[in-house]
Amino acid sequence: MSRTMRLKKALLYALKIALGSSMAIYTANLLQLQYASAAGIVTLLTLATTRKGTLKLSVTRLITFVLVMLVTSVTFLPIQSDWIAYGLFVFLVALICDLLGWQATISTNAVIGTHFLMTQDFSPQFFFNEFLLVTIGITFATILNQFHDIQSQKKDFAQSIQWVESQMQSLLTAVADYLSQASTRDVWADVVALEAKLQELMADAYEYEGNTYDQDASYYARYFAMRLDQCHILHNLHYEMQKIKNVPDQAKVVVEYIRYLNQYVTELNDPIPQLKFLEEIFQRMKQEPLPVSREEFENRAVLYHILMDLEEFLIFKKRFVYKEGLAA
Repeated sequence: MSRTMRLKKALLYALKIALGSSMAIYTANLLQLQYASAAGIVTLLTLATTRKGTLKLSVTRLITFVLVMLVTSVTFLPIQSDWIAYGLFVFLVALICDLLGWQATISTNAVIGTHFLMTQDFSPQFFFNEFLLVTIGITFATILNQFHDIQSQKKDFAQSIQWVESQMQSLLTAVADYLSQASTRDVWADVVALEAKLQELMADAYEYEGNTYDQDASYYARYFAMRLDQCHILHNLHYEMQKIKNVPDQAKVVVEYIRYLNQYVTELNDPIPQLKFLEEIFQRMKQEPLPVSREEFENRAVLYHILMDLEEFLIFKKRFVYKEGLAA
């Protein structure tokens, strides 16, 4: 994600939290609810998720609210010591929420517990007061979390895809130069840097997926995951090429193939022709005269493994293309 996009995202997030929290408190005050500020806290805590996450969290907050009401009855009423009662209350709430996988609701439930602890009011009216605080908070969070700059994110992802492909093309060129002994560039540091960037892009893509209801919302996450798998293959090439003591003549064929492959590292390319070409190279290598020394045998074996790595590189793309329905 670009710096501009990150800044816009941060500003929008801060604005939603400020607006949502203040409106929740304002509404709670209009209804003359006790502890009106708690509604703003509920909004803040619920907004810290994606669109889909907000809806899911809102439902779980309402469900656990009922559980909290039951827990307060069995802890605060029979136990006279406030700190012991609250400690037992938090223990039970945290245990139940953790077992149900609803850890995100613990903080809000703990705040509600303090209201009962301070007031010692267990009347239906006060229970309704707390219910309204939670309802107001999650309502404003749900409404405001519908606002996301989806189109700008999609545009940013499209630019990121082009950037990733240009980087991979550059890396393949560097690998070919390294194998032909035409360059001493530290290719592997660049591979590691690209892997880190792809991890970052995947995290952004998963967040995007949670903020949109598009049917193809997970496309970007799957795309960057595929490119990350390919990056791992490029990393493997490093270890393979380090094993070559003297580059054999057959390396020229591998270098030429990598340069040929380079132009097809694009988003929509179906790699079937490249796989067929690679199979032809495998067949030609089998017809080559047998190596006459152990060193030549080992070097040619490494070249064969490099070609196998390149085959796996293409298979990752093939699976992606066919899974996404992009094949011609």
